Formats: sequence, structure tokens, C-alpha cells
Amino acid sequence: MSRGVERPLRFLRSDGRKQVWFGCNFWSRGGGPFMWQSYDEQLVREELTLMRDNGLDVTRSFLFWPHAMPEPGVLDEAVMERFAQFLTLHRELGMRTIPTFLVGHMSGENWDPAWRGGRDLYTDVWMVAQQAHYLTEVTRRFAGDAAVAGWLVSNEMPIYGGAGDRAAVTAWAQLMVTAIRAGGATEPISIGDGAWGEEVTGKDNGFSVRDLAKVTDFVGPHVYPMGDDVVRQHLRAAFVCEMANVAGLPTVLEEFGVSSDFASDEHAAQYYRQVLHSTLLAGATGWLAWNNTDFDNLPQQDPYRHHPFELHFGLTRVDGSCKPQLHEMTRLREVVEAVDLPACRRWSTQTALLVPAYIDAPKHWTFGEQERTHIVDVLEQAYVACREADLGPVFVREPEVLPDGADLVLVPSVKALTVPTWHGLERAAAAGRTVYVSYGLGDSPVQRGPWWTGLEELFGVRHTLRYGMVEPVDDDVVEVRFLASFGGFEVGETLRFEAAGSAGGRSILPVELVGDDAGAQIVAVDQHDRPVLVRRRHGDGQAVLCTLPVEYFAARRPRVNPEDTWRLYAALAAEAHVERRASIADPRVVVDGVTHDDGREFAWFVNGSADEIDLSAYGVAQLPPYAVAVVQLPATPVAVIGA
Repeated sequence: MSRGVERPLRFLRSDGRKQVWFGCNFWSRGGGPFMWQSYDEQLVREELTLMRDNGLDVTRSFLFWPHAMPEPGVLDEAVMERFAQFLTLHRELGMRTIPTFLVGHMSGENWDPAWRGGRDLYTDVWMVAQQAHYLTEVTRRFAGDAAVAGWLVSNEMPIYGGAGDRAAVTAWAQLMVTAIRAGGATEPISIGDGAWGEEVTGKDNGFSVRDLAKVTDFVGPHVYPMGDDVVRQHLRAAFVCEMANVAGLPTVLEEFGVSSDFASDEHAAQYYRQVLHSTLLAGATGWLAWNNTDFDNLPQQDPYRHHPFELHFGLTRVDGSCKPQLHEMTRLREVVEAVDLPACRRWSTQTALLVPAYIDAPKHWTFGEQERTHIVDVLEQAYVACREADLGPVFVREPEVLPDGADLVLVPSVKALTVPTWHGLERAAAAGRTVYVSYGLGDSPVQRGPWWTGLEELFGVRHTLRYGMVEPVDDDVVEVRFLASFGGFEVGETLRFEAAGSAGGRSILPVELVGDDAGAQIVAVDQHDRPVLVRRRHGDGQAVLCTLPVEYFAARRPRVNPEDTWRLYAALAAEAHVERRASIADPRVVVDGVTHDDGREFAWFVNGSADEIDLSAYGVAQLPPYAVAVVQLPATPVAVIGA
């Protein structure tokens, strides 16, 4: 491809070399969170050796705070000595670990040092000083140890410390990172907050991904989705990684996994496979599974006593035997090494997915959480449709300028954009791009209308709304019929969309052409002859309006994917002359890839369905259900995983 927008692969570095982390979160089954009080060095050696022998050479370890710091300003020397032995084992086995300090929250329970006394962890000066002292003193003992890969301040601090004021949380985080550096640490540092901030989730907990990026070295999403659509479920972690890229830092999938109580071995392996490879394609360069072992031997110990499903998140069973998901981690490492990922870059893209500024709008904008989470929901569904159409979008955050090379701009089911962005979309169309915007009000009843401007100038239409009212979509299925050729669709061909959502969200934007606008054209209508797709030419570019919230409809339906939004996006891509290095016209398979510095091209084909898919054009006779094929183009298979 001669054009496009770069999508960086960002790596952590050690001794100037790029790192890829393959690992797991680690508790010994000899004690779980209490392992430092019942430390069994031989058992820990066996557990670590098993991980290493299966290709995992990084652990995330946890200094259980109530045990590590039993009194203010005092470290437990026995715990420190055992942690030193733990580091020695890592060195002997050629492994490294990421110590995590403020633990804190673990597996469904919060654990306080006895002396906390309910003090606020972010704003109580004495309490913040105690945390800083703890981090500095522990770091001083172990900084520079070859076994230390990096440092994490906390484990899921938004659960343990609770949500906080953004400024206060950011100041607390800066002090914690400063404390680690004061102890002599030169390794990468992050917070361990899960990347659950407003920029990723639409929910404000005070942990801003952008703000924390100013004081940290990588972002670490924790992803455990509960879903109602298999495709969305398998792509959720990839979507979160793309959203977390707002930080501009390397992305490490710091926690992910499944409890065997929630998924069979077969489906757990499929989930791991889908998550591992889709997040690689979304820019992740590290994976830390939750977790190394099951804990059936600890049924009477909290937190497992009251959260029994937490007994079975392991990559291994309590007898030390391997679960299928561990083999998926091994196969990922084999593929990463086969393609030499640190010497690769992601394929560029000509597709941009616009993220409205309202997802993390300032509080004085009075844009509610329900409206912000609507943005996340439709962006996720739009991302799924992009992936099904093999478009691999770059996420552009309003008010960022659309990057050169983004020939197709997608704005899905949007209620609100700022005025300068509307003007910018008109300029983008005039500059030769294809700009697509679909209408969508979401579920909030507040100011229930399109926060749009320049409708006539951009699309050549005027709306016919009544104040405070919506034009409902009463049909369960909307049949969209083309009146003109468009992106490979011929006159008379149709798209089908199943309607869903709230009374306000399940609506259409009623429009009519501006009478004398020769550049505007109704491209498609519904079964009631209401305009659904309208195109207005802007020189060599065009603006396409979809009056239906098709992404919102799909986001509100269970087990819906693949649905016809991917066909619409594929047509838009054809209109925008989007090129793809590899593609198949089948939404069940996600296609993307990387380019090696020596010019070799590697394509991933991720089958997100329960069907076998013909990939003979790329050297693979049949791609099994939920399998992944990695192919050196034009048609040399590197690996077929899940066969």
C-alpha cells in the first residue's frame, strides 16, 4: 500500500532492546495471597519451571500489603527475605517478574493493613506518605536485580481505593511513581489500575489513562468481559487495547483469562486464542494471563471460600497438569518468534474511526455517563464491523486532526460532536475523503436530538424532526434497498438490519433533500421509502449520511454478529478506494497483519466462527472453527493454531 495511517507497535525496552512479555500473574498454590507466610520454595520452583517450560518467562508477583508492611513504616523482614528468594528462583530459571506493591484488592476481596484505620489512600497525607515509604524501601532492596522486569504500583486500585477525584488520583499516582524511582528503579513502571478510566470505558473513576501516561511507561488493561455476542466477546480485549492506545504507550494485556467454572476447556482455549491474536493485531506487545494455577487445595481460605469461581482461573490445575489455555500461550510465543515481532510494524490503514470528545468530556459539559457509555458501545460494535470488513481502523480522538492517509472516516451512531469537528468533516470530504456519519441518540432522554450542525452543507439534506419527539422504527427488521450503485451494490440490492434499543434510540432521522442541491443523492431507502443512505459529493470526496443507528441497533442485540453493517463498511471502503494487503469476503474471519523490516509480509486470519473456512487462496485448505492461521504472503503458512 502506498498510502495509509501508521498504527505503531510499541515495545518496552531492556538494555536498548525491544521486549515482548509472555507471562502470567503468579500466586503459589501453596498459599495464594498468603504465600509469603507459608512459602514453599521447592513448590514455587516447580510452578515457575512449568511456566518457563511452556514459554512463559515473565510473572506478575504480588507483595501482599498487610503481610509486607504489618506496621506503619515497618517492613516484615521474613516476607522481604522470601521475596528475595523468589527473585533468586527467577534468575536461576532465566525468568523475570513485575513486583506489585499495593495489594490491596485480590480476587473479589479488599485486604487492608490493620493500621489503615479507614484513611483515604489518595488524599490523606499521612497515608500517602506511608505508601510512598513502603514503595521506596522495597524498591531500594530489589532495584537493579536482573529478575525484575518492571514495577506496578497497585492491583486494581479503583476497586481497592475506590473512585477518586481525577486531579487527586493523578497526584497520588505521580507520588507513587516518584517513590519507586527514589528507590533506584530504572525499569518500566505502571499503575495496575486496569485501564478502566473514562477514555476507555466512558465511566469516570478518577484514573485517567491520558493523565497516568504522563508518569508511567506502559498501560495495562485488565479485561474480563461478560457479554451476549460471541464475536464481541472475543474482540473485546482488542477493542480495549485500541481505546487504551490513547496513552501513546506500549500496551501490555496485564490481566485476562477465564475461570473453568465459567467456560469448558475447549471454549477456554478458543477464548485465549482469539484474545491473544486479536490483541496482537490491536497493538499489544505483552500478555500476562490470570493466573498460573488453580487453588482447589485452599477451599477454606479467603478469598476462594466466598468466591469459589476464583479457584479455577489457572493455566494449570492444582495437580500441576496443563490446561489447554497454557498451550495457547505457548503457541503465541512460537508465532511471535517465527515472525520476529520486535522487527515488525502493524499494517497501515486508510480507515479512521472517530471517537467523540464527549466520551471523557469535562464535567461542566454536563454530558451524562449513560451518554458516554453509549459512545463506547457503538464504537465497539463499529470496531467489530470494521474487523469483519478487514479494515483495521485507527482510532482518532476528537478534536485531533484527521491524519493524512485516512481516506475513509467513520462516525458511527453519533449523537454529539463539537462544532469544529463538523466543520472539519466537511473539509475532509472536500479534500477527497469519504466521510460516513450515522445518526444515533442512544438511550438517554436528555436533550434527545442530534447535537449536529451543518447538515445541509455536509449532506445536502434538512431534517423534519418535531421538537422533543423521535421518528420511531417500528419494524423488527429494516430492509434497506439501493436506488443507485454504491460501493459494489447495484440498484435493487438490499441490506437488512434488526432494530433494537430504547424508545428514543430505536429511531430514524427523517430527512429530505435540499431542493436545488445537485450534488446530493438518496442512495438507499427503507421499506417505507424513507431515506436511509444519502450521499453528497464534495469535489473528489463525499459525505455519506446513514439515517439509521445501525451500529447502535447491533450493539443492543445479543448474538447478532456478523450482521450487515460490515457490508455497508465494505461498500464505503470501495467508494474510498481503500486497499488491503490481504482480505477475504467473509465476515467470519478477521484479517490483518504486520510487515517485517526486511519487507516480508505476515497475515493473520482469525476465524471467529464455529464454521470451517476455505483459505486455499492463502495456502490453507480449511481454517477450523475459532482457529488462527498466520501466513507469509503470498501463500506460505507459518502456523495454523487450533487445527
